[in-house]
Amino acid sequence: MVQDSAQQEPSAAPATRARDLLPSVVPALVVGVVCSLLLVGVSLAAEQLQDVLWRTVPDALGVGGYSVLWMFVVLVATGIAVGLVVWKVPGHAGPDPATTGLDAPVLPLVVLPGLLLASALVLAGGPSLGPENPIIAVNVALAVWLGARAAPRVPERGWVALAEAGTIGALFGTPVAAALVISEALAGQRIKGHLWDSLFAPLAAGAAGALTADLVSSPSFDLDLPPFGSPGWADLLSALTVASVGALLGMCAVHAFPYVHGAFRRLRHPMLMLPAGGAVLGALAALGGHLTLFKGLDQIAVLAADAGGWSAGQFATMTVVKLAALVVAASCGFRGGRIFPAVFVGTALGLCAHALVPGVHPAVGVAAGVLGVLLAITRQGWVSLFVAAVLTASPGILALLCIASLPAWLLVTGRPQMQLRADGSSVR
Repeated sequence: MVQDSAQQEPSAAPATRARDLLPSVVPALVVGVVCSLLLVGVSLAAEQLQDVLWRTVPDALGVGGYSVLWMFVVLVATGIAVGLVVWKVPGHAGPDPATTGLDAPVLPLVVLPGLLLASALVLAGGPSLGPENPIIAVNVALAVWLGARAAPRVPERGWVALAEAGTIGALFGTPVAAALVISEALAGQRIKGHLWDSLFAPLAAGAAGALTADLVSSPSFDLDLPPFGSPGWADLLSALTVASVGALLGMCAVHAFPYVHGAFRRLRHPMLMLPAGGAVLGALAALGGHLTLFKGLDQIAVLAADAGGWSAGQFATMTVVKLAALVVAASCGFRGGRIFPAVFVGTALGLCAHALVPGVHPAVGVAAGVLGVLLAITRQGWVSLFVAAVLTASPGILALLCIASLPAWLLVTGRPQMQLRADGSSVR
């Protein structure tokens, strides 16, 4: 009986004691607040510059702010400006962005000013990239550098997790996204104690980052789409179809990524690669219209506010152009992340499905489209589900998304990712 009792004892490691977790609260809160303020500061600076580039200057010159000529001029000029930063500023604005993802390397401090400047220029100038990758990289480097001096006994990975969680919480306005990203990162690691013990400090950092962003800038992802009630069989079929098409479309971009990157690499110099990338983006903007510029978050609100204002062909054009712009911007050396442009692609795809087949509910189309594209572009399952669900603010759609994620995941898992190794080969 003693032996049987021993065999029935749980084999999991004991939970971390509360007194061991409590000292992490204050550092986590501080890191979360600082990460959020840095993100908000860069975003506000970029918005001011964007207003100058796209309103003040063209108005003074008497040209249309979103005329074909002006879009081409600003995008090429942005390529020149970012090329100068990459070429001349110490640290060269960090490593090739095609080789990095959300899990940022710990960069030397000398890299950070150039990376922040390049990121702000990209956000203001119109290339289809978001702020997430460079801002996470900057916050991680600062947290590790300051943390090593304030608490040298804390492992470097602890400061990295706090900075990533604080920044992601600020980006999405909720610590839930941060907890999901950290949970996914911990899935392949041996952890001490319970999972929630490892999430305790990052969740505090994510909450601090989210609350700070909410107080300062009030980010919102709710597109105010028509409310969705109880799902039916037609909704399930719509979600399965649109999510799978989104995943296939995203995989087309993933497979094209190393080839487009290789074409720009042949130019060898940032003052050739980035202006050339800006010229290609200018041509794409002329084809897809001004809504395909920038990171895409404000633009999806415009699409959702007047879903009947565009035809299926126009939505399809915007979907393809934005995806191509994302591939080009990420390949030629512009510094930025891929989540927000991918959300635009999925939103345009979902609204295209609704325009083609009115029986596809707009909320179902958008959520499923975003889910499929994000799964292909990021391989972050939980984040893809979270972003797709939060865009619609309809609890009834979550079950559909969970089911639709299954075939979409089968289409992307085990295949190349939208991230390259130093030699230019795809990461799997």
